[in-house]
Amino acid sequence: MNIASFIIYCIVVTFTPGPTNIVILSSVQHHGARKTMEYVWGATIAFGLLLAASALLNHVLAGIIPNILVIMQIVGSLYMLYLAYQIYRMGRAEAAPVQTANFASGLLMQLINPKVLLFTLTVIPSYVLPYYSSASASFLFVLMITVIGFLAFVTWVVCGAVFKNLLQQHHRLFNTLMAVFLLYSAVMVSGIL
Repeated sequence: MNIASFIIYCIVVTFTPGPTNIVILSSVQHHGARKTMEYVWGATIAFGLLLAASALLNHVLAGIIPNILVIMQIVGSLYMLYLAYQIYRMGRAEAAPVQTANFASGLLMQLINPKVLLFTLTVIPSYVLPYYSSASASFLFVLMITVIGFLAFVTWVVCGAVFKNLLQQHHRLFNTLMAVFLLYSAVMVSGIL
């Protein structure tokens, strides 16, 4: 397992702008950091539940369809390329919709967030299942990814409170760097290098 590629992929996907992170940024501006943390807890729990469900589903599928891991690695690589393109061309985060910053809205947002759904369905079969088959290993990776996600959410709370203007001024550079990191992760998962 290429642990560097795995960690880069998790960090890039969880830290880059997406529906949840943009709502966090907006919520900090409208409700403050303390109230937004309720939203973060809901989003984190949903993220962990989706990762656990994905790990379970992928373990079952790997037992039923032996070549599913190769297919999921290809799908995961294509998704990462798509995300890299989307991040590269992403506009400013200031147009984010304002939502209620509470636990339930954070939970619901994660459960219907396409970025999170696609990430959780691809990260386990792309990085974990080809190298680890035990349920305990999958659980540890689910826990690790959930913690990375939580740290990303908290980082967005802090950035929303402190660095909003700076990030908006340099959004193109930030997005380009995140896109390059995702491109690297896609190449590593696909096995091209």
